[in-house]
Amino acid sequence: MILGLAFLACVFAGYSGKASAESPDASSTGFGLNRHLEVGVNYQQSVHHRKTSHKAKRYVQHHPQHHSHRSSEEPPYVAGPPVISRNALSGGPGRYNWKRDIVTTIFWVGERPGGHNPVPNLRSSWDRYWSYNYGGYDNPDAGSRRNFIPVKFVPRQNPFYFALPYNDVEGGRTKREASRVIPWFNQAFVRSGQTVLKDRWIAVHHGNRVCYAQWEDCGPFRTDDWRYVFGDERPRPNLNQGAGLDVSPAVRDYLGLGVKDACDWKFVEYREVPRGPWVMYGDNNTFVIQRRQSSERLAGR
Repeated sequence: MILGLAFLACVFAGYSGKASAESPDASSTGFGLNRHLEVGVNYQQSVHHRKTSHKAKRYVQHHPQHHSHRSSEEPPYVAGPPVISRNALSGGPGRYNWKRDIVTTIFWVGERPGGHNPVPNLRSSWDRYWSYNYGGYDNPDAGSRRNFIPVKFVPRQNPFYFALPYNDVEGGRTKREASRVIPWFNQAFVRSGQTVLKDRWIAVHHGNRVCYAQWEDCGPFRTDDWRYVFGDERPRPNLNQGAGLDVSPAVRDYLGLGVKDACDWKFVEYREVPRGPWVMYGDNNTFVIQRRQSSERLAGR
């Protein structure tokens, strides 16, 4: 009888070991199903200055270039198919003035703290999982890029993106002044707490070139400077020589920008955006989504 009990104990231990060995595979399989998600929800934060201490602490815990295990920086669910942003298509006055000689700095998805940017760009003002949804680290090094995108992956969002120092949402609610200062507010507004700014297009001029990009974050330094963004004032003074525009490495490369070159920029309607490398990539890209919808309609005939 003792031998029988020993045999049963060995069998039970072997089964437990097998179950434990299989669980990581099951977990990784579930993660694989979530690799190509598109977040259709706006994640609102009270203020996003890219210089808060709690974001710096999160960076120590979650590195932007490693996603082998699920973390708080990864969406816990699969969203529906991407749809064209109401913000990108909503009409406005259609005639916007150029903001002249604006000091322009470079930022990128997954940017590590350093210099005048003490916090990582893992998340944006409107996307809690920005780095993950983008597809990874948007390496700004020239040797790590080709045709305006990183060589290691194809971005799942438009690599031509920018930030301006205004956010229309604070504390989960739309700011009071938003309805009177944002030109396209009435056409794009859905509900309080949902931004009408994300994915909006601008034109950026430098030298003899003009580039187009979509609004994906807020900064540099401030999120309340509506008098500059939508009015006639200059950007407020800051540590980067009064910089009033952040642009992505793709915009930098297209325009041939240095670290703090001056640019002109203005809002443009989607219908005014010409063809160029900015229409190629991204689940949030108005042009990409329209091409997919056209293909689906043709396939359904």
